[in-house]
Amino acid sequence: MKEEAQEVTLTSLSVAEALENILAQFEPLRAIEVPLMEALGIVLAEEVRSDMDNPPFDNSSMDGYAVCAEDTTGAGDNSPVALRVTGHMPAGAFPQPTDRVEPGTTYRIMTGAPVPPGADAVIRFEDTSEGRALDNARLLPEHARAQASHIGEDVLLYRSVKPGDSIRRAGEDMREGDLVLSPGVTLRPAEIGVLASVGKARVRVHRRPRVAVLATGDELVEVDQMPGPGQIRNTNNYAVAAQLQSWGAVPLNLGVARDSREHLEAKLREALALEPDLVISSAGVSVGDHDFVKDVLLSMGRVQMWRVRVRPGKPLLFGRLGEREVPVLGLPGNPVSSMVTMELFARPAIMKMLGKSRLHRPVVTARALEAMDYGSGRAHYVRGIVTREGEEYVCRPTGGQGSNLLTSMSRANSLLIIPESVSRVEPGDTLKALMLDWPEEVF
Repeated sequence: MKEEAQEVTLTSLSVAEALENILAQFEPLRAIEVPLMEALGIVLAEEVRSDMDNPPFDNSSMDGYAVCAEDTTGAGDNSPVALRVTGHMPAGAFPQPTDRVEPGTTYRIMTGAPVPPGADAVIRFEDTSEGRALDNARLLPEHARAQASHIGEDVLLYRSVKPGDSIRRAGEDMREGDLVLSPGVTLRPAEIGVLASVGKARVRVHRRPRVAVLATGDELVEVDQMPGPGQIRNTNNYAVAAQLQSWGAVPLNLGVARDSREHLEAKLREALALEPDLVISSAGVSVGDHDFVKDVLLSMGRVQMWRVRVRPGKPLLFGRLGEREVPVLGLPGNPVSSMVTMELFARPAIMKMLGKSRLHRPVVTARALEAMDYGSGRAHYVRGIVTREGEEYVCRPTGGQGSNLLTSMSRANSLLIIPESVSRVEPGDTLKALMLDWPEEVF
């Protein structure tokens, strides 16, 4: 598309306006089928129903003795009840036609083993003569088997039980055909366990976004190189890629584009060849002599947005690249500005592509412990530390707030939001805090 045919929004947008414009450009990515363990952390794209009752049979929830509860009536420390051991039921076995607990008898049973017919409760080892013998002798585990009550012997019960005690009933977790997981659920370890329990070795999920990551600048060298005069290490690609990976995306590191139109165009063509869902560049989006990103994007695609009333991160570009119109997000070059704008604008877009219903980080209200004076006219996102004092959250800035001070991001667990209309925050004022982490001391 020719530059003169394009309309470029040069008016500065608020954070909310910019985010609304960006999110409108994204949809959940198509569903794919993946092996179960590759689905961890991403979003389910199908309805899942149980293929069987779970548990499939009544089973014991602990090691002990399967009994008729009525036989234990009156059992206590000073009045034990004796039952004859007539069988043994290990986990993995299943009752045979001859297996049955008759009145006055009991079966020794292991956790997870099927409850034999005739039994309606399980009494744990600790409440029998077997368990008491072990406690009294303080025997090592390898000696414990010698204390077991064998078939044909009596075991003493020191506690009464009720029907159903220590028995996990068939189907109490799920019945065959039950809806166990709905589309849109983020698959945590618990959901992976549920999927395994219903036999889902493969599962349909929204695929992870593929994001091409590109830094620009003649001054950049790789992280394993010692910078020479006028050079700095390329931290942005690694910080941005780490953010993307932590959010569930797949970063595609394109390295560095030098400060020339030709090299930047070549790098963007390289990005398009990877068929990404999003291209993210850092630096080169301002108005300096070597800031070519906007002009190159105009020649290879189109620019839809430029500049946001935010600090750090005012020069922010969004547009489309190539015939496929791949979304492009151009970040500021300073490392903190890059990471903050990733949090504000890229992360919600990634969440939407992943198919998640919650696109934004949690925001809490916190009382300021220190004065903060950053001027008005732009929303300030101050690197901060939120903790809890009693029943309220309190916050303070991390210290230096320069957009080059990357260590301040590593100390922060939040971004403290100072609205455009506010020029100074006094101690005791309340602020909204966008939580980057939920460390233990915050709860």
